[in-house]
Amino acid sequence: MIKLNPADIIKENKKPKNDEAVQSSSSDNTVGSRVRPDVVDAKVYKLKSAFVKNSVFITLSYINNNGVISPIEIFINSKDLTKTSEYVVLTRLISAIFRSSRDPKFILEELQGISDPNGGSFKGGKYYHSFYSEIADVIKLFFHDVKIIDTPQEEPSKKKANTPELVAAELQAVDLNAEFRICPACSGKSLKTENGCDTCMECGYSKCDK
Repeated sequence: MIKLNPADIIKENKKPKNDEAVQSSSSDNTVGSRVRPDVVDAKVYKLKSAFVKNSVFITLSYINNNGVISPIEIFINSKDLTKTSEYVVLTRLISAIFRSSRDPKFILEELQGISDPNGGSFKGGKYYHSFYSEIADVIKLFFHDVKIIDTPQEEPSKKKANTPELVAAELQAVDLNAEFRICPACSGKSLKTENGCDTCMECGYSKCDK
């Protein structure tokens, strides 16, 4: 006859409870995927960035369910076809988060924490670590515009300088790279843009816009 240790039986009984606790905590910020209506409201933002050469148009749509406003999807478009796959990935991932998360505002911190290996850029008096940081600012502006995030009351003297209209205008400001970037050929930080051409000061790599 095989004798079982009572301690082993207790451990086996406790394990499923731990698994259930993990599943419960991981689902705290998730909901069933929201169904997209045939017609949704949307806002379009134009972003000019020092990290990309062409203007980017960001469309953010949302639904209003009995006074509760929720983002439903994002589209990122540009005439730069070399960035198409990157924009598609961003579109699908962020849209999936919008549809499944109870509080998707955490995506702002995640995007702002991404750093560009070529270095950041200043725009409108603010330092951006990467192109994704600028996308986070557009999403944050959208959250304010549709009242997902409440805009705090400010003093009249400061209100004019920080209105959404002026912030939107700042998103269109552009400061083409003032520093060297990473060369795709030699991986050295020696790529510079002059007269519409990218030229590497180390290996001689060159590429010009058509």
